[in-house]
Amino acid sequence: MQAKRIIPCLDVDDGRVVKGIKFEGIREAGDPVELSRRYNNDGADELTFLDIGASYKSRATLLDVVRKVAAEVFIPLCVGGGIRTIDDMRDAMNAGADKVSVCTSALNRPELLREMANAYGRQCVVLSIDAKRVISDKGLCWHAFSHGGRTDTGLDAVEWAIQAVELGAGEILLNSIDADGTGAGYDLELTRRILNATPVPVIASGGAGTLDQIAKVLLNTASPEMDSSISPDSPGADAALVASLLHFGKTNIQEIKKYIESKGVCVRLN
Repeated sequence: MQAKRIIPCLDVDDGRVVKGIKFEGIREAGDPVELSRRYNNDGADELTFLDIGASYKSRATLLDVVRKVAAEVFIPLCVGGGIRTIDDMRDAMNAGADKVSVCTSALNRPELLREMANAYGRQCVVLSIDAKRVISDKGLCWHAFSHGGRTDTGLDAVEWAIQAVELGAGEILLNSIDADGTGAGYDLELTRRILNATPVPVIASGGAGTLDQIAKVLLNTASPEMDSSISPDSPGADAALVASLLHFGKTNIQEIKKYIESKGVCVRLN
């Protein structure tokens, strides 16, 4: 059984780690280099660095901060925000990223995913989907949003995930705008839909408030009240992104791993 991953997420704006609720109400959470060092030493499986201001403020990823973070960690580092071209991807990789995450730029020009996969391999290409629940003529669905959750593209998030994987995305970072920062738990239904629709690893993001919620998103938690089209045999997410719980000292990596292992999740323990 493949081990599930616990991935701290550093949302960075103007060189500082920040955290909000549903992509709004941003508040400062610390220094990215200091937090990266702590999470690396605590046993995180990977680290995700997202320059959340890069897309809508039209500025480049803070590569100097990326370099400093990369110097502190000895685990895979994913960098996103402001990656618009192959040159941007190359700069991020040269700064120390092991893979890059794209959201708005891929929505604007999906062919970018193919170009990135051809240049560096699909294992280095992470599609970030900022998804929000909407009610359409077909009933409940999720739309993919761009520009840091500010713009509704009208694209069905599941259909976009399928297309993106066909183009070259090797992993999906699935961000629930509805759950982000609420502590109310991950969007399990959205996560299962993406898992059932695509063959690549899925990282669940948004809503972690308790250790049990982390365990649930990593396990198969299908239930009768969920959409009957979702297979009860679908696996849980391949990884869980965690931010507020860690940044504000509510728990730590080892406590998370020991708890979810007790619930049947296969994890790497130090």
